[in-house]
Amino acid sequence: MWAKHDRDGGGWLPLWRHMEDSAAVAGLLWDEWLPAGLRRTVAEVLPWGESDARPLVIWLAGVHDIGKATPAFACQVDQLADVMRAQGLEMRSSRAMGAERRIAPHGLAGQVLLGEWLEERHGWTPARTGQFTVAVGGHHGVPPEHGQIKAVYEHDELLRTPGPSSRVWRQVQGELLDACAARFGVGERLAAWRTVRLPQPVQVLLTALVIVSDWIASSPDLFPYFPDGASRSGEERLAAAWRALELPGPWQAEEPPGSAQEVFVSRFRLPGGAEVRPVQEHAVRLAREMEAPGLMIIEAPMGEGKTEAALAVAEIFAARSGAGGVFFALPTMATGNAMFPRLLDWLGRLPGVAGVRRSVHLAHSKAALNEDFAGLMARGGRVAAVDVDAPVDPSRSPRDERRRAGGELVAHAWLRGRKKAMLASFVAGTIDQLLFMGLKSRHLALRHLALAGKVVVIDEAHAYDTYMSVYLDRVLSWLGAYRVPVVVLSATLPAARRQELLRAYAEGGGDGDGAVAPVADHVRVRNDARPSAYPLISTVVPGGAAREYTPQASGRTTDIVVERLDDDPAVLGDRLESELAGGGCVLVVRNTVGRVLETARALRDRFGDEDVTVAHSCFVDIDRAAKDSDLLERFGPPEKATRRPRGRHVVVASQVAEQSLDVDFDLLVSDLCPVDLLLQRMGRLHRHQRGAAGRSERPARLRTARCLLTGADWAGRASDDVPEPVRGSVAVYGKYLLLRSAAVLLPHLEGGAERPVRLPSDIGGLVQGAYGAGPAGPASWAGALRDARVRFEKHGADQAERAAVFRLGDVGRPGRPLFGWVAAGVGDADDSRTGRAQVRDGRESLEVVVVQRRDDGSLVTLPWLPPDRKGRRRAGLDLPRDQTPTPFAARTAASCGLRLPLQFSYPETMDRAIEELERTYLPAWQGKDSPWLSDQLILTLDEDCRTRLAGFLLRYSPLDGLEVTRDRD
Repeated sequence: MWAKHDRDGGGWLPLWRHMEDSAAVAGLLWDEWLPAGLRRTVAEVLPWGESDARPLVIWLAGVHDIGKATPAFACQVDQLADVMRAQGLEMRSSRAMGAERRIAPHGLAGQVLLGEWLEERHGWTPARTGQFTVAVGGHHGVPPEHGQIKAVYEHDELLRTPGPSSRVWRQVQGELLDACAARFGVGERLAAWRTVRLPQPVQVLLTALVIVSDWIASSPDLFPYFPDGASRSGEERLAAAWRALELPGPWQAEEPPGSAQEVFVSRFRLPGGAEVRPVQEHAVRLAREMEAPGLMIIEAPMGEGKTEAALAVAEIFAARSGAGGVFFALPTMATGNAMFPRLLDWLGRLPGVAGVRRSVHLAHSKAALNEDFAGLMARGGRVAAVDVDAPVDPSRSPRDERRRAGGELVAHAWLRGRKKAMLASFVAGTIDQLLFMGLKSRHLALRHLALAGKVVVIDEAHAYDTYMSVYLDRVLSWLGAYRVPVVVLSATLPAARRQELLRAYAEGGGDGDGAVAPVADHVRVRNDARPSAYPLISTVVPGGAAREYTPQASGRTTDIVVERLDDDPAVLGDRLESELAGGGCVLVVRNTVGRVLETARALRDRFGDEDVTVAHSCFVDIDRAAKDSDLLERFGPPEKATRRPRGRHVVVASQVAEQSLDVDFDLLVSDLCPVDLLLQRMGRLHRHQRGAAGRSERPARLRTARCLLTGADWAGRASDDVPEPVRGSVAVYGKYLLLRSAAVLLPHLEGGAERPVRLPSDIGGLVQGAYGAGPAGPASWAGALRDARVRFEKHGADQAERAAVFRLGDVGRPGRPLFGWVAAGVGDADDSRTGRAQVRDGRESLEVVVVQRRDDGSLVTLPWLPPDRKGRRRAGLDLPRDQTPTPFAARTAASCGLRLPLQFSYPETMDRAIEELERTYLPAWQGKDSPWLSDQLILTLDEDCRTRLAGFLLRYSPLDGLEVTRDRD
C-alpha cells in the first residue's frame, strides 16, 4: 500500500510508514507542544484519564489515512497500483472510475472503514463509533455530512473491488487496523471506550491534533520519501525531523507570588513611586480567588491600566488552568500593531525566560509589514530539511534538546500562514481572528485548537455591533465549553450587553451532559450591584452564576463641561480662535472622513497648514503608522511626548482617535455620537497630569476641561426641541443611538459649568441610561425616539439574521458526532477583505497598493516616504514594469496599501473599479518571485498624486490622505 508519491522525483512513501510517522509526531505533540489544560480536557472524559488520552491521540493519528487502502485512492498512480495488483489487490484504473472516485475521498473512506472495524471486531454499536471516527473523516478540514456517509455505504466497490479481490482488500485493511491497535496500545482499551460519550469540544481537539500530526508527517523535508527515507529506523527518522522542526513548546505559567503591587512592578514599567490602581489590584485578587478560571469583564475608565490588569490576570489564569499562551484581540489592525510591542515587552519580563523559545505572532492581513514582527520572522527562519545522510543518535530524546542558552521570541516558520498562525503561543491580532472561531469554514478545528489552549483577552468590547456580537456570543459559548479563561475589557459597556456576554460564556459549560439550564436561573448576579455601578468587575465560570464587584476608582476625577456648538465651520473657527488665544492643543473628532477634510480645510484657512493636523483611516499604511507615531510624540503622556506644541494646534480626526491612542488634549470638539463613544473621546481630554494640580502647564483658558458638542442642528436650543444629527452621522450610527445620547447628555448640556460630566463616576449612569429600555429626554422627544427605535430594532434584527447564516451551531450534546459541523459554510476563512466581510457587517472593501506613475510612464514608490529603521531610502524607488522589483522596493510598495472608502464598496462601482485597476496588470510582478505584490490591485497616481477611478476623482497627499470626489468630466 502506498500513501504518497513524488511525481517529479519518483519517490514514494508506504502507507504503513506514513501511519507510523503521523502517530509518532502525535505523541511528541502531546508530550511537548500541547498545553496542559488541553491534555486535561481530553483526559477527563476517558475512563483512565491521561493514560487513555495519549494512546487515543496517537492511535487516531496513526489510522487517519486508512482510507488510502482503498481502490478509490490507490488507482491514482499506475506504477504503484500495478505493484498492488500483482499482490491480488485488483482495481479499476483511475480513468475507468472517473468522477465516481469523488464519492469516497480517502478521509471519508477511512472513517467508514474504521467504523466497520470497530463494529465487526470489537462489538461497538454504530451510535458510538462516529464520535471517534470523525477525527479521521474530518482530517482534511471538513467533517463529512450524513448524506456523504450514506453515499459511501452505497458504493462499496470504492472501498473494496468486488469479486475475489474483495477478500484481499478486507484482509489488508484489517491487518493495518489491527497492527495500529497493537502498535499504539489501544487494543485492550477499546472495550472500555465503547461506553464513552465524547463531548463535541473533545472531538474537535482530537480532529485538530490529527490534522497537525498529518501536516508535519507529510512534509518531505522532514520525513523524506523512499527510497532515501528507508535508510533510517522510525526512531531515527522521528528524532531528525523533530530537531529540524524545532517547534517551540507551550508557555508553562506559574502563578506569580506576592501582592498585586509586586506583580505590577516586576511585569510593567511603573513610573517611580507609582502604586497599582484599585481596579488592577481587585482584578488580581479575584483571579486568585475565583473557584476556577473563567470569564472576567473589567469595566474601568480610560487610562486606568486595563491592559496591564488583563495581562496580570492572564498570567494567573494560565497558571491555574494550564493554558499555554495568550491571544489579545483588538478592534483594528492599527490597535493590533500598537499592542504587539507591549505584548513583547511583557513577555520579556515573565519569569522562566532562560533557555526557552516562545512562539509569537501578529495576526492580521498586513502583519508582515510591521517592523517588530518582520524582525521576529527573520529570526524564525525556515524549517530545515532533514539530511538523510547525517548521523543521528536516537538515544537523545527530542524533549531534552535545548539548543539555545537564552530565551527567545520567534515567529516560527512552520507557524505561519492562514491556517497555522494562530497556533503560536502568544498572538496579538484583530477581533476577526477570534470571530472566525464561530464561522463555519474549512479547518475550523485548527482555530479551535489554537484558541482553546490560550487565555483570550478581548479589548474594546463596546466597539462591536450586533452583527459581530452574534459571532462573539457563539464564540464565547464554545470557549466556555473548552473552559478557556477570558478577560473582556471596556470603559463603556452597556449592562444588557454585559449580561449577554456572561450568559453566553456560562451556558457554554452546560451541566455535564449537554443540557443547559434556563437562562434566568442559570446566570444570575450574586452581588446585586447598582445598575450604574462603576468601575465594575464581573465574573462567571462555565455553568456557574455571575458575580459583580465594584472596586474603587483610582481617585483621580476629571470634570468636563459640555456645551452645544452650531454645526458651522465659521462658528467653529471663531470659537477656536478665541479659545486658543493663549495657545493650546485641540482635538476635533468628526464621524466621517468627508467631514474631517471639510473641517480641516476651513481651519487651515484660519490657522495655517502648520497648525492643523489630519488623522483618519484613509491613509496608506505607512503614512497611517507615521501619523500615529507623530500624534504620540506630540500629544502623548508627558514622559513620552517630546514635541508637544508650545503654541496652538488643532488635530482633526475621525474615530481613529477613540481607540488605543494614549493622547492628551486641552479642548475637545466632537460630533454627536453614541454616548459610550463620546466618553471614549472625552478620555483624550485632560488625560494626564500637567503641572501643579494636574493642569498648571495648560493654557489658562483651557484649564477647565470642556467638550463642545456639534454635528447636529440644535434647533432653538430649548430642551423641548429634538436635535437633528447631520446625515453622515446618521448613516454611520443610526438616529436612535444619537438621540438617546443627546437625551442623557441633556442635563449636562443645560447645566453647563454647574453640571459637568464627571469622569469616571458619571460613566456608568450615562452608558446605562443611553442603552437602557427606560424613557430618556423630554416628553416632546418621545415620538421621534419611538420612530427611530423601530428602525434601530429592525436593523439589529436584520444584522442578527444575516450573521446567523454562516454562524457555527451550539455545542452539541456529548457523544453526538461532528458530522455536518461546518455544512453550508463559507469555505476558507482568512483575514482578507472577503474574509473580514464574513464576520463584520460591512460591504466588502477594496484594497489597493498605491504607487506613483511618472510622466514617462515609469512606476516608483511614493516620493515622500521616510527612510526605514536602517536608514535605507524608500522614497521614489524604481518599480520596473517588465521585471520583478527588488524585494526591498516591492515591500516598500506593499507598505503603501490603502483600503478604499465606502463609495467603492457598492457592487457596480466595485466591479468597475476592479476592471479599471486590472488594466495595470504586470506579469513580472506576479507569482512566488514577487510575494509582496503578487495578486495586488495597483492604484497609480500621477505626478500631482491624482487619478480617476470608476467615475471618481482621487487625490492623495501625506497631509490629508485620500480625498474622493465625483468626477464631473
